[in-house]
Amino acid sequence: MTDRTSADLWPAGVAGERTEAARRLLLAAVESFARRGYHATTTRDIATAAGMSPAALYIHYSSKSALLSEISRTGHQATLDLVERAAAADLPPVEQMRRLVEEFTCWHARGHTVGRIVNHELHALPEDDFAVVAELRRRIEETVRRIIEAGVTTGAFEVQDVRTAARAVTSLGIDVSRWYTERSSETPEELGRRYGVLVLRMLGAAG
Repeated sequence: MTDRTSADLWPAGVAGERTEAARRLLLAAVESFARRGYHATTTRDIATAAGMSPAALYIHYSSKSALLSEISRTGHQATLDLVERAAAADLPPVEQMRRLVEEFTCWHARGHTVGRIVNHELHALPEDDFAVVAELRRRIEETVRRIIEAGVTTGAFEVQDVRTAARAVTSLGIDVSRWYTERSSETPEELGRRYGVLVLRMLGAAG
């Protein structure tokens, strides 16, 4: 069963968006990739999960890799959007970072199925699509880095290596998608708040 984030990323009945059949294939691909892994999944697996024939898949997507590429691009763009919103908030760096980590962690907990696919099937992407996703990942890390740099400048953070700290912040949130399930004892929101506190301590924030 796919997580709630899948439905949020590809909502039903949105005018001007992909067809309902294409949406069903995307959701089926998420479920199939999460259950079997990308390489072990066939186009027949995806089409069957979507209630379609294998031939019908090719009307909407040229290949299995085209589905993975759209899933990965959409997931990374959604993550970049929330990171940039946190960075754009008219708040001190400490509060920007707290908001960013809470939302970033919550997204990867609530969207753990999609999160596992977009972060752990990167090298299955075709070269051109990998380059697109790599740029989105670079922008995510760069946004986190700018907040840390601003905090260091104001004395709010005490960090020796900003680049390493930025990678550590994003890695913490991303790893949530590896182990989080609906059976986890904490809600995504609770986990986000706890990670927010942990990251601020890691960055040397006073108090």
